[in-house]
Amino acid sequence: MELRITPLEGRSVDDDEIEIVERKGLGHPDTICDALAEEFSRSLSRCYLERCGQIVHHNVDKILLRGGTSHAAFGGGSVVEPIEIYLAGRAITELDGVAIPVEELAVEGSRSWLGAHLHALDPDRHVRIRSMVRPGSADLLELYSRQRDAGSWLANDTSCGVGYAPLSDLEQVVHAVEHRLSDAARREERPEAGEDVKVMGVRIADRIQLTVGCAMIGRYLEHIDDYLAAKVVLAGLAVDTARKLSDREVEVKINAADDPSSGSVFLTVTGTSAESGDDGEAGRGNRANGLITPHRPMTLESVAGKNPVTHVGKLYNIVAGLIAQAIVEELPEIAEAQCMLVSRIGHPITQPQIAQVRIRTRDGVPVRIDEIVREQLDALPSLQRELVDGTLAVDRWPFRA
Repeated sequence: MELRITPLEGRSVDDDEIEIVERKGLGHPDTICDALAEEFSRSLSRCYLERCGQIVHHNVDKILLRGGTSHAAFGGGSVVEPIEIYLAGRAITELDGVAIPVEELAVEGSRSWLGAHLHALDPDRHVRIRSMVRPGSADLLELYSRQRDAGSWLANDTSCGVGYAPLSDLEQVVHAVEHRLSDAARREERPEAGEDVKVMGVRIADRIQLTVGCAMIGRYLEHIDDYLAAKVVLAGLAVDTARKLSDREVEVKINAADDPSSGSVFLTVTGTSAESGDDGEAGRGNRANGLITPHRPMTLESVAGKNPVTHVGKLYNIVAGLIAQAIVEELPEIAEAQCMLVSRIGHPITQPQIAQVRIRTRDGVPVRIDEIVREQLDALPSLQRELVDGTLAVDRWPFRA
């Protein structure tokens, strides 16, 4: 492995005049696809461990959501055509005579996740789920099994991963506001709010502007006045959450496209725009740390649904973040760190082709971080159990709860 440590030039994101951060919440169609892909991979991994004694090759990261049609109304409403979810990818369906119920895991796992996380959606009536998974290619299956002879996990792709730490004020605010509003919906603190929450944060100097889209649920609102009152409450929750994390001025706008005078508001039956207004696809939303950050280094790699053993498209984006986090936490002289990792297919996952770490030091103090990088890379094989158990998760920061 070639390790390069270079200075992080220019001003930090917090000091820039403008910063933009976005998060697509739990019930957003794209986030639903990511979550179902990851849930599918975890279900497969648990089944493989139970029946085969090891996690075998799979990548189930190609999920498509076709939105349904609905008639939303105050006091009720109905879903006219259900949401359709297509689960596609590659997975071993039989190993050494042992059958793996791939389709059952795909469908039942998806229904279970939807029922547990979207409180106003009925996964039996409102959703149609289709599994379209096929076995993987012979060369990738052979590469996966070759690790037994090599004695180490081998990268199944040539890919790159990036991570950075710490989060800026705005990044923390956007993350926390979405969680607060989604939690209020799921815990029935505010049942009229759906889990389809999208937060777009813009910081101009010391002013933070949050534009929040939140799908409201008609059955809990009798008329437009109830809707407008609920928006005021949600805006207050968002402002309170933001002010706990930042001293900057905060402004919140909920459902900015509403036109109450004409009755045009963000009203739904199920709490997600997937019922009528939007479609979804895995990999189009939040990056591995749960944010979309155009002012930061990012990759377009879809993390959710990739196997947790050899797929560097998943593992390198996570471990790059862990490296950056460990550097700033363990070395107080470092104010900021970024990490970029590039794999090489067929080579050990613990030996990237190159690892670049960019650091911003306080007072220009030189530091050595080789040991931290090596320690985190060496721990890669142990991450698979955490990913399967959910103690280490994609789409949130920090990765470990």
